[in-house]
Amino acid sequence: MTTSLDSFGAKKTLKVGDKSYTYFSIPDAEKNGLEGVSKLPFSLKVVLENLLRFEDGRTVTKEDIQAVAQWLVNRKSSHEISYRPARVLMQDFTGVPAVVDLAAMRDAAVKLGGDPKKVNPLVPVDLVIDHSVMVDYFGTASSFALNVEKEYERNKERYEFLRWGQSAFDNFRAVPPGTGICHQVNLEYLAKTVWTKEENGETVAYPDTLVGTDSHTTMVNGLAVLGWGVGGIEAEAAMLGQPISMLIPEVVGFKLTGELNDGITATDLVLTVVEMLRKKGVVGKFVEFYGPGLDNLSLEDAATIANMAPEYGATCGFFPVDNDTLKYLESTGREKDRIALVEAYAKAQGMFRDSSAPEPVFTDTLELDISTVVPSIAGPKRPQDRISLADAAPGFAKTMAEEFNKAGEESKRVAVEGRDHDLGNGDVVIAAITSCTNTSNPSVLIGAGLVARKAREKGLTVKPWVKTSLAPGSQVVTDYLEKAGVQTDLDELGFNLTGYGCTTCIGNSGPLPDEISKAINDNDLVACSVLSGNRNFEGRVNPDVRANYLASPPLVVAYAIAGSLNIDITRDALGTDQDGNPVYLKDIWPSTQEIADLIRTSINEEMFEQRYGDVFKGDEHWQAIKVEGGMTYGWPAGSTYVQNPPYFEDMTMEPKPLEDIENAAVMGLFLDSITTDHISPAGAIKANSPAGTYLAEHQVAVKDFNSFGSRRGNHEVMMRGTFANIRIKNQMVPGVEGGVTMKDGEQKWIYDACMEYKDAGTPLVVFAGKEYGTGSSRDWAAKGTKLLGVQAVIAESFERIHRSNLVGMGVLPFTFKEGESWQSHGITGTERVTIKGVADLKPRQMVDMEVVYESGEKKIIQVLSRIDTEDELEYIKAGGILHYVLRNLVSS
Repeated sequence: MTTSLDSFGAKKTLKVGDKSYTYFSIPDAEKNGLEGVSKLPFSLKVVLENLLRFEDGRTVTKEDIQAVAQWLVNRKSSHEISYRPARVLMQDFTGVPAVVDLAAMRDAAVKLGGDPKKVNPLVPVDLVIDHSVMVDYFGTASSFALNVEKEYERNKERYEFLRWGQSAFDNFRAVPPGTGICHQVNLEYLAKTVWTKEENGETVAYPDTLVGTDSHTTMVNGLAVLGWGVGGIEAEAAMLGQPISMLIPEVVGFKLTGELNDGITATDLVLTVVEMLRKKGVVGKFVEFYGPGLDNLSLEDAATIANMAPEYGATCGFFPVDNDTLKYLESTGREKDRIALVEAYAKAQGMFRDSSAPEPVFTDTLELDISTVVPSIAGPKRPQDRISLADAAPGFAKTMAEEFNKAGEESKRVAVEGRDHDLGNGDVVIAAITSCTNTSNPSVLIGAGLVARKAREKGLTVKPWVKTSLAPGSQVVTDYLEKAGVQTDLDELGFNLTGYGCTTCIGNSGPLPDEISKAINDNDLVACSVLSGNRNFEGRVNPDVRANYLASPPLVVAYAIAGSLNIDITRDALGTDQDGNPVYLKDIWPSTQEIADLIRTSINEEMFEQRYGDVFKGDEHWQAIKVEGGMTYGWPAGSTYVQNPPYFEDMTMEPKPLEDIENAAVMGLFLDSITTDHISPAGAIKANSPAGTYLAEHQVAVKDFNSFGSRRGNHEVMMRGTFANIRIKNQMVPGVEGGVTMKDGEQKWIYDACMEYKDAGTPLVVFAGKEYGTGSSRDWAAKGTKLLGVQAVIAESFERIHRSNLVGMGVLPFTFKEGESWQSHGITGTERVTIKGVADLKPRQMVDMEVVYESGEKKIIQVLSRIDTEDELEYIKAGGILHYVLRNLVSS
């Protein structure tokens, strides 16, 4: 909603054809007092326009707007602003708990004497159901249909709930299962680059901006749409009308020059970019790409790079509007009037990239000559650990020695029961062309198809122990693979369509065949996966697979044929042809020109128009779901998927005052790079875990456990899954993996210990190292932490989204002074901890933490409160952001 204040005379009219639009002009604001803002990075111009449009003297002041211009002096700022995105994007793993919270807020509003109708999204919300399909069936023509059947069977309760939400809430749309992954649907259909809204008889035009409940929301930055991932908690607040409180960010400029050499893929480029930016250190910063190299990248290449902003640690990876943006909007079937508006608006605002214009001013810069990029993979457990393809085989040998303590065991092989082949360390048991990084990009998908074609022509086949899958990001991919004639080639190698959505990356790879799983586990083999996604964290892809490598789709096909990471596929033969001659990777690798020629004849805008023509309708499965419930939801008592969460129990209109944390026990000691996957896993639920026990007690068979991700609407399951990743290492229990802790000298499941502490009224704290909470925007990593009774997390540093989510749930984040850690203070987990000064907390305030050691010794350690803004302090005082919003809604 625009406001009446306009301190810098920015409100103007833009004529495009026969239409007139109201907009807030940055050039006019520059003339009227905002000196120099034309030099700002393009991404900061989007932020500036947002402030100009929402200036109201309260949440956005004249001083806030001036602070953006003053940013140019030091190229950084400590000024806090309130930012309002145009819309919110969700996927179903993170979206279901958000809609659950909205439904719970409606119930709480009734209890507090308010109107439940007030609990409604105030900005457009699109939820794309894309994270629930699993690769149970693969390698056959019927794989897709069978996986869809299984998906609906497993997720009936969740989908009934989402259908209710679709009808109960205004401003809320659900894209049904089987359509595509949220980021690609966003890129190909939902995004507009310039958004419009009818308001007070005017059509207001402004940049398309969003936040999403998936960290890879950044993919749409490739279309010049400023967006980034937030936790479900922040997203709920945004859609309920709360501005996002943020510091004016630093912007790191990444200059690209040159062009990719023949045969080098966009995936090779993005893995290089990730490695460089991780080394640079861009956590909490905007990254903006510029330079002449952009002229040699397709928009899909840009989207591939933007997608992996979470992997390089940035808030976003922004590409400005240019001619490629306009061509992409046209080729994907966007309306002609919209494309004309995008061009006119971007040029009027100084937001159109022109190679003749001066470069923007950045906080810092780095540069890459794209022609130096070489074929690459990344692994075995972090996206930033890039390995040159030529070094992959020796790199795996090093991993065996250093990571798994199995030096010299690369050649170990064992028999597989019931099969006529063996299995060994380093064997690729999963080869997945999976969403979402690469399947927006025709060059690597067509490239994979051509590798399959050439391999077939040579008589090559996939090794029998490899589970193959193809899960594109949109149905359009199927159309152009079929038109290009390469889907048949992929099918013949076992890369049949398995589903449209997020599969292997999120842990939905499905089970390995029983005999393969048994051989791995009985013999402690280090099995590998090669996937074309963006996430390869420990324990994420599949519980049987310990080493996971990110690679381009063509390389996924090549590794499926090679069957092992021990093979140097740059030098060793992948197999033999019909005449017994060796076949090398270079023999089946397509040229850049071959790929481009096939793309040109295989993709057209009619494909996009047809596939997205009735996108919200869904298939016969979706349409057959009955919608029940009215303004409030009738929570089904027996559901193991959707339950009313306890956040608002005993809530009153006046929040309780903050108190110091007294005599807290230590629940966990963790090292660096603990991810939100470690804290709140998304994948398989183990039968012998607290979550598995709970489901078994509720008569759920092990085969129907589904995943943690799919059960995020049930707090009972998710609490039991918190800190329960099979690979998490709590240093209180050295040498043991999994969700355990020590209590009174006894090893216990973390959930069980936390419930005992809760019953005794004992608060809990967690200690961690650097980059705590790296990874996906897991709202449940914060929600579960809160529900277990953890009141504070003390780390060396936090990942941006997780720190914000902890605050949103009312959990206090603190950081040690530079150079200090729990190890440097000799903390072992047996201590009791008191944090003083909480009652009078201020943003970024140093407070005293008193540690009482088992010996009786006391030590005062100063730690920094990572409540960064006044708004965040208000959320903490309210008990969390949802409580803050709910009280405001009821009182209004």
